Parts: sequence; C-alpha cells; structure tokens
Amino acid sequence: MKPAPFDYARPASLDEAARLLAEAGGGASVIAGGQTLMPLLNLRMSQPFLLVDLGAIPELRAVERHTGGIRVGAMAVQNELLGHPLVRSDLPLLARALGHVGHHQTRSRGTIGGSIAFAEPAAECPAVALALDARVQLHSVRGMRQVAMADFLHGPYATACAFDEIVTALVFPDPPAGERVEVFFEVARRPGDFALTGLAGELHLDGGTIVAARLAWFAMGHTALRAREAEAALVGAALDEIEPEAIAALALAGTAPFDDKAASAAYRETVARRMFARTLRETCAGRAMA
Repeated sequence: MKPAPFDYARPASLDEAARLLAEAGGGASVIAGGQTLMPLLNLRMSQPFLLVDLGAIPELRAVERHTGGIRVGAMAVQNELLGHPLVRSDLPLLARALGHVGHHQTRSRGTIGGSIAFAEPAAECPAVALALDARVQLHSVRGMRQVAMADFLHGPYATACAFDEIVTALVFPDPPAGERVEVFFEVARRPGDFALTGLAGELHLDGGTIVAARLAWFAMGHTALRAREAEAALVGAALDEIEPEAIAALALAGTAPFDDKAASAAYRETVARRMFARTLRETCAGRAMA
C-alpha cells in the first residue's frame, strides 16, 4: 500500500515546528527517523494531512551534561548514541540496550526520541528511561514542560504527549551513590526482532551491599514496568545473601505478560522468571569475585 496524501514541512526551528502542530489541530504527525511511522503510513494505520519533519533542527541532536544529569536530544540517532563517549561513560545501560534495538540499518535512522514517543511495550529505550528515572522534555506553543517517564507512559503507543507537543529530549538524572552494575537481558526469536521479554536496570553497591536498585521490564505488559517489589527486596541485601529465585518471583509481581503470535503469556512469564534469576545470580557472583 501507499500512504494517504499529505503535506510536508521541514521547519528550521522548534518554535516553528510547534506552531505548525498547533495550527494543524491534531491533523499533523511529527516525523523523526521514520522507522516506525513510515510503515504505519504505508499501511494507512496513520493518516495525517501534514508531516512535520524535525530533521533540520540541530539543537534536538545535542547530548550534553548539565547540573544534575545528562540531556539527550530527541533527534539523537541510535547508532550515534551507541558510540557517544558521554553515553558510554555515564549512561552505560542505555548504550548496552541500544545494541539490541532493531538492526544496524534501522539504528542509523532511528532516534531515541522516536522510540520514546511511540511507547512500544517491547522496546528497549522506554524501559531504560523508566529504570533510570528519566524525565521527558516536551515543547509546544504553550512552552516547555517535563514529565517523569513513569507518568509519560499511558499504554501501548499512548503517552502524556499532547497532539501539539514535541518530545525534545530525555533528561537522565545523575545515578545514586555507589558502584554501578548493569542488569540487562533480552530474549527474542532472532537478533533485531521485538523482544519476547527483557529487563533493563542497575544495582548500586556500597562494598558488598546493594544501596539502590532500579529495574524495568519490557514486553511484559502494556508499557515498560518497574519491578518495585524486587527493588525493595534488594536494597540493603548483601550480594552473597541474595536468593535469585525469590527475587525473580517478586519482580514478576505487577507484570501482565500477553499472548500474541510470537509467544504465549505463559511462555513469557516462564522465560522471564528464569532469565531474571540467572542474570541476577551471575551479576552477584561476578561482583562478589571482583
């Protein structure tokens, strides 16, 4: 199929883009890398009368440190972020997760802002942003606002972003004190496929004790989900005292795995439980030996 007819605009500033969206009254769509939007247009699942291309607004590509954290521009391309020195040194979980997003070809066009804005439940970037307590920066003719990632995700492909707002950046706060250890796994039928289940997070250690835990599931519910009960159980625990199977059971509380043509809910839950326990066991053993 071919897309329904639409007009195309490539504004040179954020304010111009916001004005175009406001004037369209809900009839426009923002296009960033186009890796999700273009298939939806071709299938006519999305039929805006105007596409607003953000590709000519350079400020949306910036990755920079500011007081209290790191700001990642929404138009930063996934492959560029994979090799960005600041991301690799200060946001290693994001760098690790990006390596699992789609394929090299799609990552060369896909943007982090596009992934966040579409809120695909099986996508890696929303889970990383949720785990790391990121805030989503939104811009419109009314001004700028920030929304905590936990409040931004409303459901599959549904967010707090209004029709006239643009996702302009993700703001990652500095991590809690303590040595940082990544916790990540993803299960997919083939590399590049959507995840059947996955987890992204970090543990923060003081000596051999966990002082903070931040964990988020993807492909285990209608949005990315924090594993709050597991986090609470891990804080204060010594690495050599943790029972991975018991923590895995707590981590699954609040998840809502689903049936689709790729896997059943029961399969997702079984694999998630085993992978969580194995990953936690290996992480703890690795740090205890370090």
